[in-house]
Amino acid sequence: MSVLVIGAGVMGRGIARTFRTHGIPVSLLARDPARVQGAPEGVPLLDALPADAPALVIESVIEDIPVKHAVYAQVEAKYGGAPVLATNTSALDIELLAAPLKHPQRFLAAHWYMPAEAMPQVETAPCARTDPAAYALAKDYLERSGKQVLALNRAIPGLLNRMQHAMLHEAYYLIAQGICTAEEIDAFCRVSFGPRMCIGGLIQQKDISGLDVNAMSQRAVVPHLCHSAEPQRPVQDLYEAGHLGIKTGRGFYDWTGQDPAAVKREHAEKLQRLTTFLNQL
Repeated sequence: MSVLVIGAGVMGRGIARTFRTHGIPVSLLARDPARVQGAPEGVPLLDALPADAPALVIESVIEDIPVKHAVYAQVEAKYGGAPVLATNTSALDIELLAAPLKHPQRFLAAHWYMPAEAMPQVETAPCARTDPAAYALAKDYLERSGKQVLALNRAIPGLLNRMQHAMLHEAYYLIAQGICTAEEIDAFCRVSFGPRMCIGGLIQQKDISGLDVNAMSQRAVVPHLCHSAEPQRPVQDLYEAGHLGIKTGRGFYDWTGQDPAAVKREHAEKLQRLTTFLNQL
């Protein structure tokens, strides 16, 4: 039985590479295979759905509900409810994505963290009508691809990844208010915040340091956090100006002269070395 990844962007390629590395037959569907750069070695590039239904289809296209719905309609028209269909969305409402499906019992969320081939975990969640057998099949494939599966009891927008957005919301607020710079936030995360989380996580570390301290700190700090429901302007302004980070040469940092592929490769290699080290602790 095989896996089909739909969407040959950075995430789709990384997901396909993970399955290929662990000996699981996988194909990658792209709108224009000739334009795909950095395709995983040994993974067939397709421009149409294959004749035979895969066991697992992973949708990893743009975060746009109508686009995703169009993909699901094509998959169901071709295969009916034969494959398990998983969305790699990191933010969209799973129930909204499942709404038009003819076979919602075969649908679930499976979100890889970036870079997909380097990060050891995948978070999964069922929608309201997901068949437990379909959920189990997807989980089995993910575990056989070498991933630790974080299985949520139900889907919510953002899944566990929403915690990253909560922290980014506050970080962008601090930048907008002129409290600190992007570089200072990153220095804090790399040197103080990140290493502590690597050892004790977010919650266990508070048990260790004392919930009395944390409870009192929450009472003092939470009222002063940014509780706005609107996305913060620093990142929205950069996006609207076309400054998308390393891919365009400018974001919060100046990437002029940097090779995006080389930077991402170095980043992934460092993550893999760090993960190996943490597993030895």
